[in-house]
Amino acid sequence: MSLEKLRNFGIAAHIDAGKTTTSERILFYTGVNRKIGEVHEGAATMDFMKQEQERGITIQSAAISAHWKGFDLNLIDTPGHVDFTMEVERSMRVVDGLVSVFCAVGGVQPQSETVWNQAEKYRVPRVAFINKMDRSGADFDSVVKQMDEILDARPVKLEIPIGAEDNFIGLIDVVTGKAYKFVDKEYEEMPRPAEYDAEYEAAHDHLLEKVAEVDEALMEKYFSDPSTITVEEIKAAIRKATINLIFTPVLCGSAYKNKGVQFMLDAVVDYLPSPLDLPAIQGHDPNDPEKEIDVYPDEKKPVAALAFKLINDPFVGQQVFTRVFQGVIKPGMTLENPNKGKSERIGRIYKIKAKDHVEINEAVAGDIVALIGLKDTKTGDTLCDEQHPVLLESITVPPPVIQLRVYPKNKKDQQKMGEALHKLSNEDPSFVAKFDEETNETVIAGMGELHLEIMVDRVKEEFKVEVEVGEPSVAYRETFLNEQDCEYKYAKQSGGKGQFAYIKMIMSPNPGKGYEFVNTVKGGHIPGEFIPSVDKGIQKTMEKGVLAGFPVVDVKINLYDGGFHPVDSSDFAFQTCASICFKDAFMKGHPVLLEPVMKLEVSTPDEYMGDIIGNLNKRRGRIEEQGPHPHRKGITEIKGYVPLAGMFGYANDLRNISSGRASFSMEFAQYEQLNAATQEEVLKKLAAKKAAEESR
Repeated sequence: MSLEKLRNFGIAAHIDAGKTTTSERILFYTGVNRKIGEVHEGAATMDFMKQEQERGITIQSAAISAHWKGFDLNLIDTPGHVDFTMEVERSMRVVDGLVSVFCAVGGVQPQSETVWNQAEKYRVPRVAFINKMDRSGADFDSVVKQMDEILDARPVKLEIPIGAEDNFIGLIDVVTGKAYKFVDKEYEEMPRPAEYDAEYEAAHDHLLEKVAEVDEALMEKYFSDPSTITVEEIKAAIRKATINLIFTPVLCGSAYKNKGVQFMLDAVVDYLPSPLDLPAIQGHDPNDPEKEIDVYPDEKKPVAALAFKLINDPFVGQQVFTRVFQGVIKPGMTLENPNKGKSERIGRIYKIKAKDHVEINEAVAGDIVALIGLKDTKTGDTLCDEQHPVLLESITVPPPVIQLRVYPKNKKDQQKMGEALHKLSNEDPSFVAKFDEETNETVIAGMGELHLEIMVDRVKEEFKVEVEVGEPSVAYRETFLNEQDCEYKYAKQSGGKGQFAYIKMIMSPNPGKGYEFVNTVKGGHIPGEFIPSVDKGIQKTMEKGVLAGFPVVDVKINLYDGGFHPVDSSDFAFQTCASICFKDAFMKGHPVLLEPVMKLEVSTPDEYMGDIIGNLNKRRGRIEEQGPHPHRKGITEIKGYVPLAGMFGYANDLRNISSGRASFSMEFAQYEQLNAATQEEVLKKLAAKKAAEESR
């Protein structure tokens, strides 16, 4: 395989823009499929998961190998739904180029913006394909304008559609000036319609002006005699501009109607980069993070590869999708995983054609393959030569924004459910599953309600565990407001040896300082060996809670007096005495619940700011600051604090309020006291929940 003739590229866009349909046409025209798979029929090759076929959406990015006009293609189809943005993120890290698909009717939609920004982050060269030109309301020029104004994509038309909607019959190639009409699944050359001459001339002049800016020799020709610029020179300059992110070539078509896909494939091989066209990947020495190591697509250098996805396949086991950036990987090799500090032995190597596997003898620099037999490698981990360690930049995992509690219908399936959730969180780092010991619940967290719905569905379908989903629980804390001077005598006689302990202590609020225990007992009124017993009895009680079963925090204890019995006093007696004394004092000291409060940041187009602030006020949020985004025009940043209990369902609300264009991030800030009315409401709900669980 020649690296110059290799194209690793992705397809990404807003949901329903036609990415998967476009991918299916690519597979058809490149000869991978003899029959076209349709998304709406649930038969798409790239969407092979049951959940994808049922919903007609792409959930997992699927890698596939194909060929076009002597070029090797590795294509990665990515999801468009915002809940699966992690799939797009990891794909951007390993592709060299991107086909960004836009709907000719919907234009630049919210997730188009998100995907575009992800590509900007990783500096991925792009060509744009304006799809669905046959649909009612299709407007090629409007979408090009939106690309310029919303995305700052600096679009340059390489094609002009002939007709639109039902009359979309062909296109004009702005580079060559030739016109083509679509015939069945193919195309043929036709005379250029005279009514398009002015539009073609304007587009051609604009193209020449733009390519002249990237090449001095062309600049001279452009000013002296533009007609001397050849097609080959134009294509070379477009390629240079695309790879250097100077402008974005724009093409058009209708993937569903088999129109324009071959031209888009030509653009992939003509304008998107090979691994050799891109700068070296920056790595670091695992033993010296300050030392940078350049990684080149060179088969003769030591291995450096990045694992970007895990899939559990029922037939071949766990597949680790890997991009080889340097060197050659062969079955039986042992490679180092510097992230985990462990060695991994390579079992088999597969080229993937969606759900089909083709075993190969080696994976070379530039390849995207699935490795079998790895035990410890996870998403974002590096695999490298043991004698030449290197650590590649990992993959950014966005924080989960929504959580739910799950429990098996049959208690005996608890372990099976735990194993299933563990495997799924291995596959998808944006999916988190944990057992909360405070609430005795399994909590799953992810990027949105659809994300969690899919995961629960997979637990049922793939792992055959019936699970039920409930509302998530907030982990409150307990404390008290008023100092208490308290004493308690614990005396128990039941024949034989009795139990005796007597303590006096002052219990004070200790805001923000946690738990403190001070011993000021004088004169041996409590023997030294029983002082730790008092401390232990109080701490055990604090862990279990007094008011509602949540841990007690921020307490200072001053044990200042007491008494003992030379025979009946014991460790147990003093622990029990301290526990009862603490509970009594706590309930007299104005007990309160503390709730977790999250630090929140929202970025929104200006027009939605009022509605978003109103929604946050309903959620008991308090806005600390708001103002223009420092780097993005027309975007407002809102910063503040919101109780976690008020944030359930926020991702969907924000999406609905802003048509999906606003984004947010939140992290734990601190615990704050609930007001009396809210506390009473929470305690009632907790009591009702406890009663319902006990009646099961």
